[in-house]
Amino acid sequence: MDLIDIGANLGHESFDHDLDAVLARARAAGVQRMVVTGASRAGSVRALELARAHPGLLWATAGIHPHHAVECTAEAIAELRALQAEPEIVAAGECGLDYHRDFSPRPAQRLAFERQLELAAETGLPLFLHQRDAHGDFMAIMKEFEGKLGAVVVHCFTGTRAECFDYLDQDWHVGITGWLCDERRGQHLREFVKDIPSHRLMVETDAPYLLPRTVRPMPGHRRNEPMYLAHIVEELARDRGEDLAITAAATTAAAAAFFGLPDPA
Repeated sequence: MDLIDIGANLGHESFDHDLDAVLARARAAGVQRMVVTGASRAGSVRALELARAHPGLLWATAGIHPHHAVECTAEAIAELRALQAEPEIVAAGECGLDYHRDFSPRPAQRLAFERQLELAAETGLPLFLHQRDAHGDFMAIMKEFEGKLGAVVVHCFTGTRAECFDYLDQDWHVGITGWLCDERRGQHLREFVKDIPSHRLMVETDAPYLLPRTVRPMPGHRRNEPMYLAHIVEELARDRGEDLAITAAATTAAAAAFFGLPDPA
């Protein structure tokens, strides 16, 4: 397979000791291209460093996650503007709203989101967005920028069918993770992933988070990594009633077009 992991937090400290081995396992499992998520000021710089160190294999995003919304100062926006001008940065984000954990005050989250959308409207980069338990405010803010933004993916989708189709009605993309494989929380996704048009569907691990609960044997360390993207695609293909090769090819084509990625080396 030729797969693209559109969201892997490879700058996470859990990968510091064995990143080369992680990347080798990913390639052996068919994951030929990966996008490293930048989710904070420091994390976005680290994501760019990793992409530069692994050309043709890694690319990166640059943004400030709602958990870090208080970081989103005018100085931070200037830093993001400079980062997003680099060729290895293929999307703006991760940014958005998270009312599930509320690690940042909601007014700060909304302001940080708006500032980053203003920057995306300026740069034209695709948007890598996060939304959890904040659908109403998320859609209202995005409405303010209607017609001003480039391509959009709502990554790590965990919401309802209605939310999913709100995004598809805007011609946005949806990113599916190992949440699909969680019988406690993700069962509802299995009921409608077949209805997502193939050209709007992408896949990701969100490593080191969200290790698919259906992986066998289950690793003892519980760390997710890009090699498990192949397992997610197998589950997704089954739920869509498709041949694995069709799902793999479609999600890869959608991701390559969205991020403007070259063919694998």
